[in-house]
Amino acid sequence: MVKSDFSKQKLDESDGVFTLKNENTTLGFVRFNDLGEVEYIFVNPIFRKKGLAKRLLKLVREKTGKKLILQPPISPLGEKLLKSVNTWN
Repeated sequence: MVKSDFSKQKLDESDGVFTLKNENTTLGFVRFNDLGEVEYIFVNPIFRKKGLAKRLLKLVREKTGKKLILQPPISPLGEKLLKSVNTWN
């Protein structure tokens, strides 16, 4: 996995949505509620495998202070991500 240079990214937050952007496009976003339930997470396929989904989920966890719950349906990639998230302290 190649880590992203987060210094060139902009984070927007509004009404339960974190959106990561660079100067050209949206890299990814996550929609969540105050209970830590993640309703939807998306990372642009060009920018996957760079730690963006984990970064977004960590932001949600920090904001809500709750254990994250991914809402179904969960794709195979989402299942893998959820297993990784469940190992966080």
